[in-house]
Amino acid sequence: MEKKIFILVFVINCIALLPLFGNTELIGQLTKEQILESFPDWQEQMSSYLPKAEFIEKLHSINWPVKIEVFLGTWCPDSKEHVSDYFKITEMADNPNITTNYIGIPRDKGSRQPFIEEKNIERIPTFIIYINNEEKGRIVEHPKTSVEEDLADIILKAVL
Repeated sequence: MEKKIFILVFVINCIALLPLFGNTELIGQLTKEQILESFPDWQEQMSSYLPKAEFIEKLHSINWPVKIEVFLGTWCPDSKEHVSDYFKITEMADNPNITTNYIGIPRDKGSRQPFIEEKNIERIPTFIIYINNEEKGRIVEHPKTSVEEDLADIILKAVL
């Protein structure tokens, strides 16, 4: 009887710990929804972030196509912070002219090449901003001021 109880407790503890050790990284093309579903703490970060309204308004008013590639590691604390902030920023800006591709990068540096080929990615997260299919700027690892301010600065300077 004690052995059965021990096994039952062991199995329950293993199941309870799966989220901590199971799906620790998502790799390749991702969606915001996949990331938030797999990592609820990113949702918490997103919900608590308060972007600067003046820059949200600037991003909302952009009336030309902007493509942004976000290279991230779901295992990376900087990605959790800044990509979650980006989720909130783009949600609040609500601008269909700004489109985003999310690319999950493996933790193992030796496995990254297929995901970053010809992109010169040194650190993550890296946000690459394109206008007319031409790179106009990057946010690498940490924004200079804030994600929303850096994005607005890069995009608006590129067209002015």
